[in-house]
Amino acid sequence: MSLVLDPAAQDLLFREARTANTFTDEPVTDEQVQAIYDLVKYGPTAFNQTPLRITLVRSPEARERLVQHMAEGNQPKTATAPLVAILSADNEFHEELPALFPAFPQAKDVFFAERPAREGSAALNAALQAAYFIVGVRAAGLAAGPMTGFDFEGVRKEFLDDDHTPLMIVNIGRPGQDAWYPRSPRLAYVDVVTTV
Repeated sequence: MSLVLDPAAQDLLFREARTANTFTDEPVTDEQVQAIYDLVKYGPTAFNQTPLRITLVRSPEARERLVQHMAEGNQPKTATAPLVAILSADNEFHEELPALFPAFPQAKDVFFAERPAREGSAALNAALQAAYFIVGVRAAGLAAGPMTGFDFEGVRKEFLDDDHTPLMIVNIGRPGQDAWYPRSPRLAYVDVVTTV
């Protein structure tokens, strides 16, 4: 085979993994979330920046506030998932660069002194980290239900601040009854890859 990753792990992370729409009531622990983060934090980003921020919505009161900002079709699953995470981009990530990228500590000021440059870089690199996070949830034997169907500004005002931009909401847990929609098609290799 061309891949060194065990076929069962390939299935767990990609081929058999699906976006869950229902979940059991089995809790997702802080220890599981920390194990997920401690695995996926090694995924590559530009300048080793780490703009992803994860807000775990655990209290019933916070869950109720979040559900009000979800698109109608996303409200029931967000209300009942064992754990919900708000993934956002920290637009002030550059303050950590001297410690995170010691090979070129001046990157903070050379490339990211202006807010628009930071916002673009934070959005791209936090989105990369969000993808790693979803794969990490799968690696923990859990299912993820990432969603962008919500009121972004409402979630920002309710849970974040002006320096954080919401990216997605992720429901996390063990898949429940009828958790999966039919698998949607994917593009073939020949439709995506070109050689020049």
